[in-house]
Amino acid sequence: MNSNSLSAVLFAAIIFATATPTTAVAIDLNPFSAIKGAVEAVAEDRSSGDIAKDLEIKATITTKVIDKMGGDVISISADVYEQDVMLTGAVESSKQKAEAGRLASSVKDVKKLYNEIIVIKDIDKDKGAAENFVDDSVIEGKINALLLDGKGVNVTNFRWRSVGGNVFLFGRALSKAERDKATAIVKGIKNVTAVTSRVKVRAK
Repeated sequence: MNSNSLSAVLFAAIIFATATPTTAVAIDLNPFSAIKGAVEAVAEDRSSGDIAKDLEIKATITTKVIDKMGGDVISISADVYEQDVMLTGAVESSKQKAEAGRLASSVKDVKKLYNEIIVIKDIDKDKGAAENFVDDSVIEGKINALLLDGKGVNVTNFRWRSVGGNVFLFGRALSKAERDKATAIVKGIKNVTAVTSRVKVRAK
């Protein structure tokens, strides 16, 4: 990717970060995270056009979910890769999960939606929300470190979310072997209870 493409990606990330509301649903609202993600995207096997469009889709999904659902949900995250969308997080009812999926899938240019939001009961939420947040942060950090260290895995093409120990993988692998290796690495991490892979396989 040349310097002009990188500038375009960074510009799109900054626009996304500054234009996104900073209330309600937890959906990657830290502007530094958006910029960091754009810098890492330089090493990805996506075109600059795909990256810019993905950032635009994510910004639109974030705004739609926040405006329509507000603080009624526990947490929702959205990841976008080559216009495919994966929703993760936790809500209190199947109705909320369906509504989040409907709003996300209605966004222009979304090709495919994976609605992996988990519905949890009030008693589960009250019992361990804080503990789950800490555990999930640790798990996600370990995934990052181990995939970075894993030979044959291009970590920049992968996305992951942990929700109460349930890990969801997303993105693109250049081969089935790469996808299987990444999945095996994640399954071996302590406190990971399940792994769902939405990683597509496509060579360069």
